[in-house]
Amino acid sequence: MGNQKSQQDLIRKVNMYLDNELSKEAERELLREIKQNPAYFEVLNKEQSFREFIKSKVHRRKVSPALIQSIKEKIRINPI
Repeated sequence: MGNQKSQQDLIRKVNMYLDNELSKEAERELLREIKQNPAYFEVLNKEQSFREFIKSKVHRRKVSPALIQSIKEKIRINPI
């Protein structure tokens, strides 16, 4: 169970690193850990590859201007 928690913690740190949410000190510590452990490097590599795949291969459908305007109008409605 401790191993699963440490793996989840590593994944959380990797995601924070890729999102630029780590402090400089925490970033350096994570990079040291990754350098010392090839399995950690693999986690980072997989996450980077997955994010690149999402950016390059998954296309969002365009939203119609009418839908955008409808949402804006509903947001502006004041409750009575």
